[in-house]
Amino acid sequence: MMPYILLIIGFVLLIKGADFLVEGASSIARRLKVSDLVIGLTVVAFGTSTPELFVNIIASIKGNTGIAIGNVLGSNIANIFLILGVSSIIFPLAVGKGTVWKEIPLSLLAAILLGILANDRLIDKSSLSVLSKIDGIVFISFFIIFIYYTFGIDKRVEGTDEHLTKKHYGLIKSSLLIILGLIGLSLGGKWIVDGAVGFALRLGISESLIGLTIVAVGTSLPELATSVVAAFKKNAEIAVGNVVGSNIFNIFFVLGISSIIKPLPFQVKSNIDIGVAILAIALKINILG
Repeated sequence: MMPYILLIIGFVLLIKGADFLVEGASSIARRLKVSDLVIGLTVVAFGTSTPELFVNIIASIKGNTGIAIGNVLGSNIANIFLILGVSSIIFPLAVGKGTVWKEIPLSLLAAILLGILANDRLIDKSSLSVLSKIDGIVFISFFIIFIYYTFGIDKRVEGTDEHLTKKHYGLIKSSLLIILGLIGLSLGGKWIVDGAVGFALRLGISESLIGLTIVAVGTSLPELATSVVAAFKKNAEIAVGNVVGSNIFNIFFVLGISSIIKPLPFQVKSNIDIGVAILAIALKINILG
């Protein structure tokens, strides 16, 4: 199958799979009397980042580490420049000193920590720079702290429940949606990785460049949809918070899981991408401030 066909079908399965997963999980959570705020901070946040997660898991297993790292860095850059850019055109994104501002420093910390842990060669003169399993455990530890910190925030973000499904499905249908979502994410992720590798080989370019561009933008579509809907509803907190939370999730959880599965060799040239990601966050802080 042609690489570009694999990519297109893969993205469709990936996005629809994430949608099914959120629908089914949200429905089950409501049956268990879980609040909309908790669902929004967990199920929906996880759901919009599952495309990056599944693509990275499959890329790590297959040894396509360039795609794994490029996907996360590219997604984080696209989240700020593309998604916030489009959202701010729809509605001015002015946020209060609430939850979003408490999470923005964590997104900056995540990018800086990635730069430190990935640069073994520059920091301690190692022969190879790699995100090791230990680095992955460090990322996951920070992710657990982030989740605990998020649940410790007393201020409710107004409008969180506007972006959650209000449908109540039976247990069987909810479970079926979750299963179909996971299947779609798995197949979609595999085909995207296969298509991206084929694309790179045909065009004679690196896997990291494909991961940084085509794959990264494609896996950021759920975040784009969520922030655009929030902007149309004039809810700047959700539009910005979705991007901030996704960027934290991508580094701490997605890269954490990926590097635990298989250590990810890091190319020094990727420091440019980390620098751009940090610059994007700095610009976001300056503009929103």
